[in-house]
Amino acid sequence: MIVEKLKELGYEYTPANKKTLAFHSANKVGNLVFTSGQVPRFNGEIITGKVDAEVDMETAKKAAEICAFNCLRAAGAVVDVESIKRVVKVLGMVNVSDGFNQTSQVINGCTEFLNKIFGEDNSHARSAVGLTLPNNFAVEIEMIFEVEE
Repeated sequence: MIVEKLKELGYEYTPANKKTLAFHSANKVGNLVFTSGQVPRFNGEIITGKVDAEVDMETAKKAAEICAFNCLRAAGAVVDVESIKRVVKVLGMVNVSDGFNQTSQVINGCTEFLNKIFGEDNSHARSAVGLTLPNNFAVEIEMIFEVEE
C-alpha cells in the first residue's frame, strides 16, 4: 500500500542503505523507527539555499516533501516499509534567511505528503524550526514511525 501510494505520487521507492558515513540512516527500538535527518536529495538533484532569499516557498515545500520520502526510504533500511502503521513525530528544520518566520508553512509540504499516504485522521505530531543547516540544505527532516511488530 505505501509503495503503491508513493508510486502514484511520483516516487519510485527503494530502501536506503542502513549505514551512512559514521552513523545509521535509521534505528529500530521496539515498535518505533527513528530516522536520521534526511535532506532534499532526489534523482541526482539537491535543493540548497536559504528559504525566502534563495529558495521560494513552493520549492521549499517540495524540498520538505522530498525529505519525507527520504525518511520513508531511511526507515526501509531497518524495516519493511509496508510495516509502518503511522508517523508519530516529525521534526522539520528549515534553512532560513534573516527574518523568515514561516517555517511551519514549509514543513506543510511534508505533512501534506504524509497525509496523502497515511490519511489525515492518522496524522503526526510536529515541530518546525528555522536555523542554519549544514551544507546549505534548504530543509532537513527526521521522523519517528510506529511499525507493526
